[in-house]
Amino acid sequence: MLNQPVVRTIAAIALGAIAGALSRYYLVQGLTQMLGTHLPYGTLVVNISGCFAMGLLATLFLGPVITVHPDLRLLLLTGFLGSYTTFSSYELDSARLLMEERFQAELIYWGGSALVGFFSLQGGMTLANWLVNQVERHWFG
Repeated sequence: MLNQPVVRTIAAIALGAIAGALSRYYLVQGLTQMLGTHLPYGTLVVNISGCFAMGLLATLFLGPVITVHPDLRLLLLTGFLGSYTTFSSYELDSARLLMEERFQAELIYWGGSALVGFFSLQGGMTLANWLVNQVERHWFG
């Protein structure tokens, strides 16, 4: 059954999504218990770390140096990160802050998610390129 590409694709995305969703849930719960509910810290951390991971892994996996099986890319990028970092939760948290008229918290949350998320993605890409350069320099002279 797993020798059929369609079945492997579905399995890779589904397994990654399960792991991503569970990781997201437990990280958000843990951060909420540790830091409270003044801001949706858990979603903020998930979105930022997910952007960083997406930048790092997409650059490594889709670049010319590292060959990764398409099923592994689907498992990690589409499945895991797709369910781990969902901006629908971000929008829901934003709407809740606005409905509660917590405008300063909403501005911090909105700006922090967008700006820090973008720079985290760039940081992941920069790290990936640096790692590739190190490997090329040390292994391939």
